Amino acid sequence: MKKIVYTLSIIAVCNTALQAQGLKGLIKKATTKDSTSGKSILNQIGGSSSSSLSSSDVASGLKEALQIGAQQASNKLSSVDGFLGNAAIKILLPPEAQKVEKTLRSMGMEKQVNDAITSMNRAAEDAAKSAAPIFIDAIKGMSINDAFGILKGGDSAATKYLQGKTADQLTNAFKPIIQQSLDKVDATKYWNTLATTYNKVPMVKKVNTDISSYVTEKALSGIFYQVAQEELKIRKNPVAQTTDLLKKVFGSK
Repeated sequence: MKKIVYTLSIIAVCNTALQAQGLKGLIKKATTKDSTSGKSILNQIGGSSSSSLSSSDVASGLKEALQIGAQQASNKLSSVDGFLGNAAIKILLPPEAQKVEKTLRSMGMEKQVNDAITSMNRAAEDAAKSAAPIFIDAIKGMSINDAFGILKGGDSAATKYLQGKTADQLTNAFKPIIQQSLDKVDATKYWNTLATTYNKVPMVKKVNTDISSYVTEKALSGIFYQVAQEELKIRKNPVAQTTDLLKKVFGSK
C-alpha cells in the first residue's frame, strides 16, 4: 500500500512539473509573439532597417508624401501649358474627331482646329486648381492599414489609393469647372464651329458637338498621371524626399 501511495505521489509531482514547464513555454511563446508582431510587420514591409519605424511614422510619412505629390501635381498642371505643353497628357481631339481634324485642316481651317485643341487644354489647366483640396481631404482620412498597404505596394500604390477615393468626387467637381472653362476660353464655340462645319460635309458620320465630358475625362486622367510621377520621384529619388520623415519612411525601403 505504501508503495502504491509513493508511486502515485511521484507521478503527481512529475505531472505538475510538466504542466508548469508547458505553461511556461506557452506564456513565453505568446509573449514573444506579442512583443515582436508589430516589428515583424515593419520588417516585412521595409527590410530590417525599417524596424525603427512606428505605425505613426508610416501613416504620417505616407500622408506627407501624398500631400506633397498631390499639391505639386495640381500646381504643375494648373500652370500655363501644364497640359498643353506636356506631350504625355496633352488633350487632343476625340478619336472619333480625328477624321474631322484632317478634313477641316484640308479645308483651310487649321487655325480653328489649333484653337479648339488649345482651348480644351486651357480648360483642363483651369480645372486642375481644384484637385489639391479634394486630394488632401481624402488623405486626412487615411487609416494605418491604408498606409501600410501603400508603403509595401507598387510604385503607384498611393496614386491608385487616391484614385479610388477621389475619382467620383473629382469628376463631379471638375465637370462644372470644365464647362465654365470651355466657355470662358471659347472652346465650346470653337468645337461647335468645327463639328457643325464637318457635319455639313455630305456622306460623313456626324460627330457630337458636346465635348465637356470628354475633356473632363482627359483632365482627370492627366492629373492622376502627374500624381503618379510625383509619387515615383518620392519613392525612388532621395532628392525628392525633402523632409526627415520622408527620408525615414522611404529611405528605409
